[in-house]
Amino acid sequence: MHRLHRRGRRLAVLVAVTLTLPLTATVSQAVAATPAPSTSAYALVPLPVSQRVVAGHGFTLAPRTRIAVLSKDSQALGVGTYLSKLLAPATGYDLHVVKDTRAPKNAIVLDPNGPKNLGAEGYTLTSDRNGVVIRAHGAEGLFRGVQTLRQLLPAAVESRSNQPRTWTVSPVQISDSPRYEYRGVMLDVARRFFPVDQVKRYIDEAAAYKINTLHLHLTDDQGWRIAIDALPDLTRIGATTQSGFTGGTDWYYTAADYKEIVAYASSRFMTVVPEIDGPGHTDAALASVPGLNCDNKAKAPYSGFDVGISLYCLEDGTHTGNVRRFLNTVIKEVAKLTPGPYIHIGGDETPQATPEQYAAYVKAATDATVGQAKTVMAWHQLGQAPIPAGTLLQYWGQDEDRESIGTEKETNSVRFVRNGVAQGAKFVMSPSDHAYLDMQYDVSTPYGVHWAEVGYVPVRRSYEWDPATVTGTMDGTGPLVPAKNIAGVEAALWADRAYEGSGSLPTPKTNWPVPQAYADYMSFPRLPAIAEVGWSPQSVRGWNGFRQRLAQQGPRWTAAGIGYFAAPGVPWPGTVTTVEGTHSIETGGVALENAGSTSDGSDLLMWTPNRADAQTWTITAQSDDTYTLTNKRSGKCAEATGGPGTAVVQRTCNGRTAQRWKATPTNFDQYTITSAGTGLVLTATASVKGAKATQQPDTDTALQHWTID
Repeated sequence: MHRLHRRGRRLAVLVAVTLTLPLTATVSQAVAATPAPSTSAYALVPLPVSQRVVAGHGFTLAPRTRIAVLSKDSQALGVGTYLSKLLAPATGYDLHVVKDTRAPKNAIVLDPNGPKNLGAEGYTLTSDRNGVVIRAHGAEGLFRGVQTLRQLLPAAVESRSNQPRTWTVSPVQISDSPRYEYRGVMLDVARRFFPVDQVKRYIDEAAAYKINTLHLHLTDDQGWRIAIDALPDLTRIGATTQSGFTGGTDWYYTAADYKEIVAYASSRFMTVVPEIDGPGHTDAALASVPGLNCDNKAKAPYSGFDVGISLYCLEDGTHTGNVRRFLNTVIKEVAKLTPGPYIHIGGDETPQATPEQYAAYVKAATDATVGQAKTVMAWHQLGQAPIPAGTLLQYWGQDEDRESIGTEKETNSVRFVRNGVAQGAKFVMSPSDHAYLDMQYDVSTPYGVHWAEVGYVPVRRSYEWDPATVTGTMDGTGPLVPAKNIAGVEAALWADRAYEGSGSLPTPKTNWPVPQAYADYMSFPRLPAIAEVGWSPQSVRGWNGFRQRLAQQGPRWTAAGIGYFAAPGVPWPGTVTTVEGTHSIETGGVALENAGSTSDGSDLLMWTPNRADAQTWTITAQSDDTYTLTNKRSGKCAEATGGPGTAVVQRTCNGRTAQRWKATPTNFDQYTITSAGTGLVLTATASVKGAKATQQPDTDTALQHWTID
């Protein structure tokens, strides 16, 4: 069924491929100097609202540099201590944190007494040879400013070992505040358990990019991860399984563990949102509490990969009462452990539930949540039932839903979103084709999934979307969710396919990386991309600028020990692209491919980049300084004949002029590709799947600029 793939576990929607772990982007490697910052701005992610490079020298740290906090507030002083500890390993300096009443020179000054109009997270940052001053209206804004400060220092500052060198803060003036109040990341600890230390590590990685919410997916078919004192079997039985594993004894968080995570997140000004999923995704609960099943018999614990396989028994008054009492007990205990305002109650993927059964669950779960003075959060499917005003719905739809808006085939997702808006819901945007971090980057990705209707999610696709229009029609008009109802964005890292060769079910020989290695590889560089979507004004964002800034984050991740994916299309330091060789040819977020055809004369089309054979081109230099483009799947060459607007086709390679192309460098490491036969430029008709590749006069438009990776 259409909706059964948020978790992405159905093999029917997966393409089995041979997977290997890519170590670098698909470019020729060479020693290259790290590009210097531009004269107008530094390579900061997320992009600040405004920044101006200051003439002169920056501020150089020294062993006796102080961190002066202009407040006695414990949280502000805590930010100073955090900064001192952050800088200590790489610099070797023990920077003393002092309380002061006015800003001293030759210091890093943290001033939480800035104007109220900065808001809770806004800040200003100035740096020159005399020092650094971060000013905010409270400690949270100081913390966000500190994340910018660390990016103004050399990348080696992220190292956990001493790096003898000069530590100079780039000179700059910055004024900054977030676009959206809610900027989150979801960590699926139910299908793959993350130990406390690995959750903390992920919190630090996300906080560095100004993420302020950690959504923990605590329960699912494969595991129950939060101890409930009144129901000890939930962890004694329900926590013994993971996707692909059985026999666990400590795959859950005790109350003390959970409090530790919450406190650590709070120290990074991050709110924890616990998710207790239902009425589906409940096998772990059904294995632990017999009365949640219609036959009053506990199910066997589940460690598989299917989806849509479970449902609380809501068929009669007795069992509906059991579910209600169960939810009251669980949510009451979780709420006591959670100082944040939200409890997430799931609500997705329940194809076997009748409308009456679904509504019964929603009433029980929302009553329990509101009864604990918490705000209801849920997946957007909850909009199909009556919900409290102010409920926060998490939208995970995709372009397929947008394409259906206003047609006779509007999807259920579209209808549920409409109904949620009508009931006064607010929304967090997590479109699965942009913000799901478990989606594979391309065919080489060793972990995760891809769905037939979504395809792959390269980093550019994670970046190029707008929360304000993602529920609108394909031309960006008429969004279902008004701007005032958008609370923010969230990236989601599901973890059921967290193993190599994830296009097939695992075997005893399957390699399972530790959870943090999976999280790093799938999140970086896409999590920073989504963080910028949530923080930076839409008007200042653009892919070409972002990929240049993103590239400078790579050395930081290397220094920090983050095993990231060196995504194609990003000019990572130390790499250069050569035209000759085997490449993907892309423009506007889509790639040139032969549409799977092996026939002479078939049109070349544009499609979501996936690095499959149909999108792989061998570029071969000819004696006249031109190149031939040979498709790996078909073995045929790209050919141009005719006049402007004529489709570019593939044909058996013959070496004639019609199959020869000139590659001319343009800005941003891109090229125009010109037919030697017609003098016209290779041009995509649109940056959408299925658009034709044509030849047109050179007008220097974006869809005539190609990356060759």
